[in-house]
Amino acid sequence: MRFTREDAVFGLLVLATAVSWWLGEGAATGGQHLGTVATLAVLALSAVKGALIALDYMELQTAPALWRRAVLGWLALVIGLILLVSLLPRA
Repeated sequence: MRFTREDAVFGLLVLATAVSWWLGEGAATGGQHLGTVATLAVLALSAVKGALIALDYMELQTAPALWRRAVLGWLALVIGLILLVSLLPRA
């Protein structure tokens, strides 16, 4: 059996999901807020996962540059807004 790029991407997606779950579950069981570093790590993993899915599984690597930029720009905008809201001081 020969491993392809899709196999490697799938493995990375599973690993990133497991790490994100571990970080979030650790905060949930402790009854506390996910720390700033952990929040940044989860958002970074989400951005990487989104880019991998868009480029490899949606086949945007071979799509016109406009589509690639639109999808990855949308992803960056959403992740940025979530980051902004999650790091705002709590009242």
